[in-house]
Amino acid sequence: MTSGIHQALDAAVLRAERLGRAVPGKLLVDDATFEVRKGETLAIVGPSGSGKSSLLRLLNRLDEPTEGTVYLDGVDYRQIAPRELRRRVGMVLQRPFLSPGNVDENLQFGPKQRGKYLSPEEIRELLAGVGLSGFESRHVSNLSGGEAQRVSFARALANSPEALLLDEPTSALDDAAKRDVETLVQKIGRERDIACILVTHDVAQAARLAERVLVLENGRLVRSGSAKEVLGA
Repeated sequence: MTSGIHQALDAAVLRAERLGRAVPGKLLVDDATFEVRKGETLAIVGPSGSGKSSLLRLLNRLDEPTEGTVYLDGVDYRQIAPRELRRRVGMVLQRPFLSPGNVDENLQFGPKQRGKYLSPEEIRELLAGVGLSGFESRHVSNLSGGEAQRVSFARALANSPEALLLDEPTSALDDAAKRDVETLVQKIGRERDIACILVTHDVAQAARLAERVLVLENGRLVRSGSAKEVLGA
């Protein structure tokens, strides 16, 4: 019985198998196989143009693979409706993606798509969780870059995702806001048990945030292992 429990806890939330994407004249991602588990942060690093963001976009079908597939909780993601997939596998981009209006309206957007309304208490909890207590009525045009990025995280978390894809989430921020967002990523993994996949050009950031690291070159995974093994962290 104990063995079964451990197997359940260790099961991959997302598993890519021989995942690839080619467009005319260019191979973007080739034969990528890896997994990320509940509560784990996995970093993908590599030189500019190595295919990091292309790989990330394949994981929730923003782009379609031309080979291989991804399993979400053991189910081939081609069997999951795209909108449902992107609710369960959320994404935070380099620049905050927010809708016009106030913060509350942004957090309600995803749940409303499936007929759910977040209570004021749920909104308060989401904002407290990203360090923005009292921001419910703040218009998004009046947010700093760091505040807007934290709202982006709260907006993704409002959908109760099982995994979060983070595409260079701090690269457009100043040092103070960058530290705030890094702390938030650590908190999400620790408190919410969400699997996070972080694409970053910042090797030191990968060492700070990730348990495991994948190195991508020319669309291929060339090295993987613990942050210590791969980065000397």
